[in-house]
Formats: sequence, C-alpha cells, structure tokens
Amino acid sequence: MAGLRASKRFVSAAQRAAKSGLLLALAMTPIGARGETIETEHLFGFTIGSDVGEVGERELEGTVTGRFAKRTGTYDAGASTLSAEFVPIPNLRTEFTGAVVAYDIAGVSGLADQRYATFGGLSADIRYRLVDRATAPFGFAIGAEPFWGRANDMTGEPASQYGVDFVAAADWELVPDRVVAAFNLLYQPQTTRSKVSYTWSQESTAGFATGLMVQIRPGILVGGEARYLRQYDGLGLDVLAGQGFFVGPTIYVKLSEKAWITAAWSAQVAGRATASIGTLDLVNFERRQARLLFGVNF
Repeated sequence: MAGLRASKRFVSAAQRAAKSGLLLALAMTPIGARGETIETEHLFGFTIGSDVGEVGERELEGTVTGRFAKRTGTYDAGASTLSAEFVPIPNLRTEFTGAVVAYDIAGVSGLADQRYATFGGLSADIRYRLVDRATAPFGFAIGAEPFWGRANDMTGEPASQYGVDFVAAADWELVPDRVVAAFNLLYQPQTTRSKVSYTWSQESTAGFATGLMVQIRPGILVGGEARYLRQYDGLGLDVLAGQGFFVGPTIYVKLSEKAWITAAWSAQVAGRATASIGTLDLVNFERRQARLLFGVNF
C-alpha cells in the first residue's frame, strides 16, 4: 500500500509539472504564432517519440550523458555514443551504436573507487511505428535495443553486461505544429557478470517517461520531461530495490535542414531505496542526470 501511495504521489507530481510547463511555454509564445511541422524522433532528451524518419534516411547521431552525485563521496559517470541510423522500409528505424564510458568514483558508500575511461560496448536499436500521427489522432511505436557493455553501469566495475531496453512510445499534438506531448512505458532487463568477483547478477528497471514540448519559434522547442523508475532484483521484476522520480527541462533546436541538437537536465526529486533510509534513492539511481544529443542527416 505504501508503494501504491508513493506511485500516486509521483504521478500527481508529474501531472502538476506538465501543466506548469505547458502554461509557462504558452506564455512565452506569441499569440497566433505557428511553427513548422514537428518531428518527435529526436525531440526529447530522455523520452522517445513515435516518429521514425523517412524511407532511405541516413543519419549520424551522437549523445553525451552524465550521471552525478550519490549520498556520500564523489560520483560522476559519463557515456558518449556515436550511432548510424537508417530507415530501410516505411515505419522501421534501425540504429547501430558504439559507446565510450568514463567513471570518477571516490568515497561513495558501498562502491569501490574507480577512475577511468574506456570503450564501453555496442548496441542495436530497432523501432517500428504502428500508428502514424500524421493520419491518426496520435502516434504509437514499439522498440527494442539489445546491448552489450564492458562495465557495470552503476558501480563502474569491469563487467560483461547484457540486456535489452524495451519501449512503447505514444505521442500526440495538443496544438497542431505548436504543442506536442509524449508518453513511454519502459522495461529494461539485464544480466551482469563481474570481472572482479566472477559472479552473475540479474536486475530490471520498469517505469514511465513523459514529456511536453512547445514550439516557441520555428525549429525551436522548449519544455520538460518527467520519469518514474522502479529498480528490481531479478529479470522478472522480482524484488523491489528502489524507486526514483525525475523531472527537468528540455530544449530542442533545429540548426539547419540536416542538423539538430537537444539538451536535457533531470533531477531526482522523490524516491526511496529499500535498503537505506532517506527521501531519495541514491543507491540505484543518481541525484542528477544530463544529456546532450545531436545529429546530422546525409
């Protein structure tokens, strides 16, 4: 019951944040302003849109993600990726990615000190759009991203990590060519073999992400995102380890007909780990996260 009440509080907080963001963005937009057609494929920092691009589209994409701060000590974790995207047939988006990871961990309770940067692993993202927002009231897509990593993404400990990130993504335009909202359901199972202890572990993350963006100028959108994540021991959501609720602003800028950039920042504002006391879950998640995304079509 306590977990259910917490979930309801988190959802209520997300709704209030979304409404506040909408009112602020609308206040900043000139009356009668109308922007260009909105594409949601790269619009958000932590949320996924249903758009997948046009047939034959090729794109190079990069991301830089930072995760910062635990309850004690210094915790800085970063990941940089470079991806090649291709749309081979209508409604199907494919992407192949290589990653570099970096850790600076010192004095964090329960974690060994780490300080290094290295090649982090590979992933492949396959996303299929089932409903096109251009011909329906909303867009809907499903995706799967299998990955292999060379480090435990939380502890930074050298490891072999395997998993799949599953997503169901819906979006709709509240005001045509001006205001767009998105909602994701997430499930991320993974298994890890430590290269230090040679033991195996399994865990999974489930939750939702939502975003709201307003076009304040043609090709410039501002707004915010909220995420509620639950961490479990076991691949099947077996034992709850903790939960966190994140909110923060996002901005998207279309630099040219072929280039774009998105920046997002997110802070954990509520949460709790089952293994520790406190108002935030700083065992399974971080206090702050930031992400920069950019891409070029060719």
